[in-house]
Amino acid sequence: MPSRRTVLAATAGVAAGLAAGGTAYADEKKHDDKKLRSLISRMTLEEKVGQLFVMRVYGHSATAPDQADIDANRKEIDVSTAAELIAKYRVGGIIYFTWAHNTRDPHQIADLSNGIQKASLGLPRGLPVLISTDQEHGIVCRVGEPATLLPGAMAIGAGRSHKDARSLGRIAGKELRAIGVRQNYSPVADVNVNPANPVIGVRSFGADPDAVAAMVAAEVAGYQRSRQVAATAKHFPGHGDTAVDSHYGFPVITHTRAQWEKLDAPPFRAAIAAGIDSIMTAHIMVPALDDSGDPATLSRPILNGILREELGYDGVIVTDSLGMEGVRTKYGDDRVPVLALKAGVDQLLNPPNLDVAWNAVLKAVRDGELTEARLDESILRVLRLKAKLRLFEAPYVSQAGVTRTVGIRAHLAEADRIAERTTTLLVNKGGLLPLSPRKLLVVGADPASPSGTTGPPTGVLAAAFTELGFTATALSTGTAPSAATIAKAVAAAQDVDTVVVGTYNVSATSSQKTLVEQLVATGRPVVAIAVRNPYDVAQLPSVPAVVASYSWTDVELRAAARVIAGKAAPRGRLPVPVQKADDPTQVLYPIGYGLSY
Repeated sequence: MPSRRTVLAATAGVAAGLAAGGTAYADEKKHDDKKLRSLISRMTLEEKVGQLFVMRVYGHSATAPDQADIDANRKEIDVSTAAELIAKYRVGGIIYFTWAHNTRDPHQIADLSNGIQKASLGLPRGLPVLISTDQEHGIVCRVGEPATLLPGAMAIGAGRSHKDARSLGRIAGKELRAIGVRQNYSPVADVNVNPANPVIGVRSFGADPDAVAAMVAAEVAGYQRSRQVAATAKHFPGHGDTAVDSHYGFPVITHTRAQWEKLDAPPFRAAIAAGIDSIMTAHIMVPALDDSGDPATLSRPILNGILREELGYDGVIVTDSLGMEGVRTKYGDDRVPVLALKAGVDQLLNPPNLDVAWNAVLKAVRDGELTEARLDESILRVLRLKAKLRLFEAPYVSQAGVTRTVGIRAHLAEADRIAERTTTLLVNKGGLLPLSPRKLLVVGADPASPSGTTGPPTGVLAAAFTELGFTATALSTGTAPSAATIAKAVAAAQDVDTVVVGTYNVSATSSQKTLVEQLVATGRPVVAIAVRNPYDVAQLPSVPAVVASYSWTDVELRAAARVIAGKAAPRGRLPVPVQKADDPTQVLYPIGYGLSY
């Protein structure tokens, strides 16, 4: 591990200057722009362009990744390693993904982070790298076990505890900081008012704008308490009312300006008031805010006019991934980064072809379409954030810090306590729940377990019930069970006292619904756990007991099992309304609904 003296030397005295005399980079409210501007003035144009990009890179190591990851890097980025990526493009940020093999385990991640910092700081005029990831918790996480995994946003919304939201930010922030991740793309500030939303859903705190705003502000406060990890509110100006996934299409939000002010804006206003460090854009069109047909990511009226001028935000604006279809439908990959910068963006996240994007920005400056002063404006915001996070002073992490912080018993116990407060009991006919120990069959959907949790869900539930004194057998039936699979489950149900079935996004025509109906027809008591969207309950009118867990991560499934077994009281309340299946204009269960024992 390089010493602090080595770090200071590698940054050509910049860090020493920033830290001198108790300069207030440890104080998040003060920034010495004069020193940062001096640093910027010594950068080459190529280095300035690089500072604006946050890029993916394959591999568990900055210098010695596996051969398959070297091959992937050569194919996609024309470099072999993270160290080569930094040397070639001088990128200001790197984003970690599970699928890029960046996140095997906390100790490896810490080594990768240190390797990235060493590679950058060892370059002439080298700067620390702002390492980021999507650690929302719930169904979107990049760092899995043995790190602490907490309930996701909608579960937290069901728990209705601002303290729990702060705890999520505090614990997540501490653990990310320990492994060298300094910018987290969380919390989700979208208000999920569309049950058909394919991309947000349970990633949102709920459908009530004021409740979501309060939760967003609380989670941001938690990150700030953890110190040295920047939170990111997303996806501005609001992705909660879409029926199209912007990864694969170009959503259009038809809210009027007045509706946007009432429904979408409050959580972002709350995040800004709470001192949010960065805000992520959405690849969506909102004609009421900008009728040009451009996505918000490329809209100056939205980013500069509304976010900067009207809402008074002067922090870092980062795009959502530039590889998503929503930002690529109207312009080519060479135009998107240039237009994003012209709109007011500071960080360009994960372009599909870095060489094309990097050279396009460089050319735009040389041709006069972008000024170097415009780049300097964004670089200053990025460097302010790096300085606030003390990256100039303390860019490295230690293995001892990982051991001392990540997945420790106190954090895991808090995650369990929070999860118990989120499980929501929606149906309990005849007082079927809580169950006393008996012979159980656990069947249902087994979607790929999120976040590096153990999974599969049926196995996790069966193990949890076994620990609670039940005799439980798991039988995976999948998200689209065949007639043969349904028949197998029905036959297995004959030999147990009760059936627990996990459902995952049940629709009117889903074979999951057929499975549940045939299980109910056996005469055995059936308990359904909606392991993702609570809207499943509307499709299950014959089921005598239904609970919502809002995710199929281990921590939430274990909590649901404890609630079903009566070891914990159901305290969650719906943070979204559930409409009737046969008449979506009518509400079956309103916001705030939830039964107790």
